[in-house]
Amino acid sequence: MRIALDVMGGDFAPKAILEGALLARQAVPTAQVLLVGRQTEIEAHLAALGASKALPIVHADDVIEMADHPTKAFSHKPNSSIAVGFGMLKTGDADAFCSAGNTGAMMVGAMFTLKTIEGILRPAIAGFVPKTDGKVGVMVDVGANADVKPEVMVQFAELGSLYAQHVLGIDTPKVGLMNLGEEEAKGTLLTQAVYQALKINSRLHFAGNLEGRDLFNDKADVIVCDGFTGNVILKMAESIYEIMVDRGLKPDSFFNQFNYEEIGGSPIIGVNGSVVIGHGVSSPKAVCNMIRQSEQLAKSNLHVKVKASLNEYSL
Repeated sequence: MRIALDVMGGDFAPKAILEGALLARQAVPTAQVLLVGRQTEIEAHLAALGASKALPIVHADDVIEMADHPTKAFSHKPNSSIAVGFGMLKTGDADAFCSAGNTGAMMVGAMFTLKTIEGILRPAIAGFVPKTDGKVGVMVDVGANADVKPEVMVQFAELGSLYAQHVLGIDTPKVGLMNLGEEEAKGTLLTQAVYQALKINSRLHFAGNLEGRDLFNDKADVIVCDGFTGNVILKMAESIYEIMVDRGLKPDSFFNQFNYEEIGGSPIIGVNGSVVIGHGVSSPKAVCNMIRQSEQLAKSNLHVKVKASLNEYSL
């Protein structure tokens, strides 16, 4: 499985990214990592790490910086590591592409280069939620779409359900709508409309509304929300782990999953390819797990299964 890795993206690039790629060589031996970025810089850092001939390099002249405007940067820097990485994925020279760089540019690249799957209104970013029973749930959306219409959130439910089924291995995922009460009539005009649409959707196993306290229990495997709400929840969960560490509390296996390093990144679902976005402050461990997650996503062929599902119910 060939994983294209943007070496130039992230607050601690390229050193931390390369260290993560070297970790993945042992931790994810079935993945062939392709280093995308400025060749001379990559070679110098690899030499300093004592691994000058460790991994293949694909040269890319330019870098999309964290502060760059996503759309302008992607169009004005066609030879950036992000643009080259997406090009490799489109041509089949890579099976997945991952980056800890500019999130907006990654979304733009996914939509402009790979294109949104026909029938999908908006691609989404998926996040992961640990469950107290030891399982993992998926939350959609966690930041790509702050303002949405009901039909978009219904597709988030369908995309999340397919992810839970084909990547997490949950046969019949339960879908819950994040809201401010369990009752059917609770919520905003948006969530009320989404509830009614999910209730009659025969492709989903709808479990009803979720309150914040239901996030970590077994009421739902898929948590549906707009990107604004999902991002707030995701960042809050990350802060819980950080607070525990700062206060000298040792996180157990449950709270360890609030650590972004353990997750590695968030997949973009709804585009024609396997793409994972890492945290901007990704450490080598986080990069290694981002590569692991990219391989799992590519093996699942999720985008192909999304297409098949859309074709099935459009007939």
